[in-house]
Amino acid sequence: MTEKNPRTAALAEAGVSLWLDDLSRTRLDSGTLEELIATRSVTGVTTNPSIFALALKDADAYEAQLAELAAAGATVDDAVTALTTTDVRRAADVLAPVHEATGGADGFVSIEVDPRLARDTDGTITQARDLAAVVDRPNLMVKIPATVEGLPAISAVLAEGISVNVTLIFSLPRYREVLNAWQSGLEQARENGHDLSRIHSVASFFVSRVDTEVDARLRAGGRDDADGLTGKAGLANARLAYRAFTQALDTERWRLLEAAGAPVQRPLWASTGMKDPALPDTLYVAGLVAPRTVNTMPEKTLEAFADHGEVTGDTVTRADAQAEADLDAIGAAGVSYTEVVEQLEAEGLQKFESAWAELLDSVRAGLDAHR
Repeated sequence: MTEKNPRTAALAEAGVSLWLDDLSRTRLDSGTLEELIATRSVTGVTTNPSIFALALKDADAYEAQLAELAAAGATVDDAVTALTTTDVRRAADVLAPVHEATGGADGFVSIEVDPRLARDTDGTITQARDLAAVVDRPNLMVKIPATVEGLPAISAVLAEGISVNVTLIFSLPRYREVLNAWQSGLEQARENGHDLSRIHSVASFFVSRVDTEVDARLRAGGRDDADGLTGKAGLANARLAYRAFTQALDTERWRLLEAAGAPVQRPLWASTGMKDPALPDTLYVAGLVAPRTVNTMPEKTLEAFADHGEVTGDTVTRADAQAEADLDAIGAAGVSYTEVVEQLEAEGLQKFESAWAELLDSVRAGLDAHR
């Protein structure tokens, strides 16, 4: 009998869904995803262009499919779609029992639209629709970046009955716009006759990248120990996002959607791997425990929590006053919140575009080797 890790099991019992921020053909072939579901309480998978670019470096794992695609005369873009959606479809099938056991509330796999479409509303809608059709699994979420242009795409895709993972959220004002786009999409879906109970969504709020940028600015200011503020911004930002989430649910607008069967759009804590070795490696897990949330972790962070993580109850809702104080103090120290979040969004998009270019190059080389 497979034994569940008590630390990750306690996290799940506290209302946090544990999703793995990683996917590869090798992981699928080896069965390690099934193992993490059984022993680490993993109930979902997220992917992004960087993850796929890394996965495709293991050329042997994709050799057979690349040969088939080359023989069929596939373009590079078509081959990328075929390779990545094959992995996502397989992962969705592995997680199908979780999806069924939770009544469709969990067990999701996410795949992102081409990051080059982040500023293209219509292009994002079209590709989201195409990805949903190609993967053709009820436990798929299509990832759409929370850019200004992405907001109407989020609503439009949800309105078609497609579940959405809203990604690359850094700021509280943008998150409130995401909450509005989500509810607008559900309202349109209801008008379109869709079953709202089957339309799921998460809002991926990035955490560690906020600390990386804020802490660098604090240290650059030359203040002694940055006034003890390093390692505070990411958690504070996320905790205040959770407050915005609970406020959005305390409205007549949401109550009408809930009465029609809609599930909540859960906050998802992303970028939870520790980038500063001076901080605890489970900081962004233990510090963000709250009901109706998701934490997507790289395997290293998941294993760190399984080894020595501690669940001490809700560490979010009881900390919002301190979160406000921390962000106020960071602002008083000369760090502009607006500048930080705008820079992080731009950098996040650029990183994913660079990873996508790397992915295209890898696939092009693989196809050429078989032509």
